[in-house]
Amino acid sequence: MARATTTGGGQLTFFDLERESADRRSADDEDRFDRSLFDTTMVVVDLETTGGSSATDRITEIGAVKIRGGEVIGEFATLVDPGCRIPPKIVTLTGITEAMVSDAPEIGAVLPSFVEFARGAILVAHNARFDMGFLRSNANRLGIDWPFHTSLCTVTLARRILTRDEAPSVRLSALADLFDVSVRPTHRALDDARATVEVLHRLLERVGNQGVGTYRELTAYLPRSDPRLRAKRSLAQGVPSRPGVYLFRGPSDEVLYVGTAVDLRRRVLSYFTGSDPRRRMGEMVSVATRIDHVECAHGLEAGIRELRLLAAHAPAYNRRSTQPHRGWWVVLTGERFPRLKVSRTPTDDCVGPIGNRSTAATIADLIGGAAGLRSCTGRSGSASHHWCRSEAAGGPRIGGCAAASDRPLTLPDYLPRVAAVRDLMTGESDEILGILTDRLAQLSDAQMFESAARHRDRLSATIDVLARCQRLSALCRIAELVVARPDDQRGWELAVIRHGRLAGAGVARRGVAPMPVVQTLIAAAETVTPGSGPLFGAPAEEPALLYRWITEPGARIVAASEPFVLPGACAQRWSAWSRTAHDARETRRRAG
Repeated sequence: MARATTTGGGQLTFFDLERESADRRSADDEDRFDRSLFDTTMVVVDLETTGGSSATDRITEIGAVKIRGGEVIGEFATLVDPGCRIPPKIVTLTGITEAMVSDAPEIGAVLPSFVEFARGAILVAHNARFDMGFLRSNANRLGIDWPFHTSLCTVTLARRILTRDEAPSVRLSALADLFDVSVRPTHRALDDARATVEVLHRLLERVGNQGVGTYRELTAYLPRSDPRLRAKRSLAQGVPSRPGVYLFRGPSDEVLYVGTAVDLRRRVLSYFTGSDPRRRMGEMVSVATRIDHVECAHGLEAGIRELRLLAAHAPAYNRRSTQPHRGWWVVLTGERFPRLKVSRTPTDDCVGPIGNRSTAATIADLIGGAAGLRSCTGRSGSASHHWCRSEAAGGPRIGGCAAASDRPLTLPDYLPRVAAVRDLMTGESDEILGILTDRLAQLSDAQMFESAARHRDRLSATIDVLARCQRLSALCRIAELVVARPDDQRGWELAVIRHGRLAGAGVARRGVAPMPVVQTLIAAAETVTPGSGPLFGAPAEEPALLYRWITEPGARIVAASEPFVLPGACAQRWSAWSRTAHDARETRRRAG
């Protein structure tokens, strides 16, 4: 049995007396949906919040009960500091006051613990749209992976199973009265979750003799928002139960949507159940006339092929990765006295890509100012020297040219500054970052706290961009890298990577010698011609996905044309500083 609760001042403590299997299933692994409901692990969750909008309101309490085989095997409960005022009507309804949550953990600390508690289970809630909306919204806001793509709603279940005469209302309190449950709902999260567990068990008893024995059969039993979706299930004929990528096509053979799955058939069939909460998906399925698929060796290859297909087709119903080469770069110009500028096109001396032009301009100003590069764009001086006199009388001011001086700058004066910026970009030196942190200390010592906070945030963004670019550049400069990772069947997933792009993928099944498979993959791998820029022409999302895959636990380098290393003075060394700065900014934002 597992239990999480709050103690003392509301700090979260977690006790797990029954550990879930260490071999976690991926979000797309839906084997549990065909398992008997009796053997399926479910987590019944309930939330208390400051209001009804997941966009503007916040969670104040989470309660959850883990069940399997009709037994409770774990509980999770904690108050949550919402970081905002709790309206009086909510205090009256729930009894949760601001004093009670003042020293409770914030959602950023609670949500990862809840995800681990519920991982591998099916989530259940009374009015699941409300609870799942809040949980998913907070996961997106915090950048936390949300592995739960389906849920079960006891409101929907009750409306399907019970007649109007028997249950005029399907509110939790009404169903608790109908079934005479032992735990009464109190508008407190754990009590309401416990009551929902009993209601769920009583509802499942009603359908057990109607041929409903698995989660998949249960969801098929429930009413659908649009019966026309089920009528199009024939589009999935011929789709195999293999990893890969699927493409929904429209009447003119245009690609409407591209997705990836470890089991293509199950994922594609899920679009015809009406269970996807995204309304545009129902519209997409109603328009689709055909489904194509591409089988892949493993999840990494599927993810890469999805990125490439998104870039090639820019499907109307996909919202990400349709413009892989879009982004902004901070580049050193090729002028005699180079300066930093923001460009759509990478060069050999640049850093990026950066999603927002304003952020890119801020980073260029910060680095250029610290290095003393000119920011003026007009001609000043001659071919042999640069002289910006606009600020020379009183020295450079905020927003002025960092190279302003009372005398002309010659190339020998100026080029060391350019070299310092190049070294920062490539990770050969982080001297400029040291200058910028010293500047932060000076602002703090002068009690210019607002200016210090802005400088801290800009420096943190600069470090993050530099570190990401240097990581990906280290991968992209390698002509050939072969990596193996163990699969869940004691075999090996294999990838041949050339200049930051996947050139070949395969698997060595359990009992098969992997090295002959590796040699065959290398021989058949795609030829990659490197391009220009720090990523050698690769779109940033592909090497980023590859980098995550090859740096996760269990990955092993089988062969490499050159070492896979980061530069000695790379910005990654400043990652702890940047995380501290991010935490300080978030704390300040909540307080403000």
